[in-house]
Parts: sequence; structure tokens; C-alpha cells
Amino acid sequence: MDLVTLLYGRQERSWQAQANCMGVDPDLFFPERGASTREAKEVCRGCVVRDHCLEYALANGEKFGIWGGMSERERRRERRARTMVQRSEVVAG
Repeated sequence: MDLVTLLYGRQERSWQAQANCMGVDPDLFFPERGASTREAKEVCRGCVVRDHCLEYALANGEKFGIWGGMSERERRRERRARTMVQRSEVVAG
């Protein structure tokens, strides 16, 4: 089983075939609590589908691992920031 199938399951994922993480040990993207995320984020840094990966993780509520170059904590902050922007647009609009 490849990393993409392991992470995303069996679904339409043509963009995922271009991911830098193809062939990389999945454990790198799911470090133990307190362990460094630097290596995983480095794999993500130049990935052409990084934004797709991040959007997938945000849309599906991924709570573990590095997705789109962001940790769980960073994705949580991103979700909150987006929610605040959406709320302000509703109030303003």
C-alpha cells in the first residue's frame, strides 16, 4: 500500500499522485508527541500539491499528522482564522 492510499483511503485523488511524500515512510508524517516535525515539513515545502493536501485535511478534519506542511496545532489555528474571516464577511455582507 502506498502512502497516499494509507493517508487518504481509496477515492479520487489524481492530485495526490504528484505529492512529494509518495514513497516516503508514513511514520515521518505522524511523529510521536513532542517529536520534531521538521523533516516532514521539509518534504512538504516544495510540493506542488501542498495546497490540495492542506485543503483535504481541513475539509476532512484530520486531527493527526502533518498535512500540507502543517501540524495538527497549525491546522487548528488555520480553521479558527478561516471561521473568523467567514463570520466577519457575514456580518459585513
